[in-house]
Amino acid sequence: MLEQICQLARDAGDAIMKVYDGEQPLNARQKNDDSPVTAADIAAHNVIKKGLLALDPQTPLLSEEDPPSWAVRQNWTRFWLVDPLDGTKEFLKRNGEFTVNIALIENGLPVLGVVYVPVTGVLYAAADGKAWKEENGDRVEITAREAHPPLVVVSRSHSSDQELQDYLAQLGEHQTVTIGSSLKFCLVAEGSAQLYPRFGPTSVWDTAAGHAVASAAGATVTDWQGQTLTYTPRESFLNPGFRVSLF
Repeated sequence: MLEQICQLARDAGDAIMKVYDGEQPLNARQKNDDSPVTAADIAAHNVIKKGLLALDPQTPLLSEEDPPSWAVRQNWTRFWLVDPLDGTKEFLKRNGEFTVNIALIENGLPVLGVVYVPVTGVLYAAADGKAWKEENGDRVEITAREAHPPLVVVSRSHSSDQELQDYLAQLGEHQTVTIGSSLKFCLVAEGSAQLYPRFGPTSVWDTAAGHAVASAAGATVTDWQGQTLTYTPRESFLNPGFRVSLF
């Protein structure tokens, strides 16, 4: 099924690019939580929803753009967790740092994940304990790797948060890079970065697919108490703070 999910992510990316390139109107607005949403988010959601319904009709879907109520999802043990366009702020800034995120959750953990970058056509995927990256038609297995000094990747939208700055100040020798969306997980997964610390808010759909890729590549994704980040249904969609690392 992984290959079909990869193609579904590419199809959603194509729908996003039609808006990004101006072929279709943007229709940007603010949601109730003050986060932005555009016609690209909705178009990608519709592509993924239709595709998953055809591919795996018995497994429910939790998408950022159409989240079911708590009453509906509270007993789910297996479900698709999707962010049709992760990094809408970056999309609106037109910096290319946005992704399509599709993950399959089983018993609270992401067992399959696809992260697709529509602007570059780069795709990251993971299943069965292996992670790979596809670029320009070439597919290579990826593994998280140490480096000294480590490269720390931080959110472009939250890089100035005081809690993060305090953490970096006591980290020791390191370098930092800022980037948007779930690409931060992927940089750790491919060995380009060694640590992604997160104190600012994220939702479960922001992290699940990247989590799948990073963990399959050998990194750990834990909260600040050292417990693995999980996706067992809970009433709030918000994650605790976390770190993606090799150490």
